[in-house]
Amino acid sequence: MDNNMKSVIIKRINKTGESLKKNNMEFYFAETKNDVAGIVESLIKESDVITNGGTMTMAECELPELLSSPKYKYLDRTCMTPDEIQKLYIDSFSADVYITSSNAITEDGLLYNVDGNSNRVAAIAYGPKSVIVIAGYNKIVKNLAEAELRVKSIAAPANCERLSCETYCRETGECMSLAKPEREMCDGCASPARICCNYLISAYQRHKGRIKVILVGEELGY
Repeated sequence: MDNNMKSVIIKRINKTGESLKKNNMEFYFAETKNDVAGIVESLIKESDVITNGGTMTMAECELPELLSSPKYKYLDRTCMTPDEIQKLYIDSFSADVYITSSNAITEDGLLYNVDGNSNRVAAIAYGPKSVIVIAGYNKIVKNLAEAELRVKSIAAPANCERLSCETYCRETGECMSLAKPEREMCDGCASPARICCNYLISAYQRHKGRIKVILVGEELGY
């Protein structure tokens, strides 16, 4: 990336970050994914119970290596059975720290997330004492209309491919509502494997600083 493009990206990140702060969320800037672990480490404490939602971004930033330290109580679902994972979803509500990404972040400081099992959107909204959101600059959008479009055309198809979900968007690369706009999304996709089941918009936060957003000057995740 040349310096001119980098300058534009950083300006957009900072604009979004200021909006997040106005919405009572903390904002941190990481120039590259290699800087993320250090910021996360500064936001967690020894003996913290930490877990995470499904996120490609977290793996790209090599956070599992940090969290696997015996200093922390990391609830890692990687090698769990389905029953154990279900229990972890419930236990996540009492975690000290919950780490996730976001499907989209608007320039006016809103987090937009869509979920299938809905454990992730539930934990973002309520439960864990601290929520750390990590997102590459590619997740920044102008407004909620762009956020919705991003999920339908990028995030959902890519995640369905990753999870081998038999859905229309995995087959075609876009949501049914984009290909067939006369059909409403809510009654168009009736696949049992659908991952767009519950929608969460995180706006102004009553509990200042509970949500902490790390925006990264690189493209990360879907």
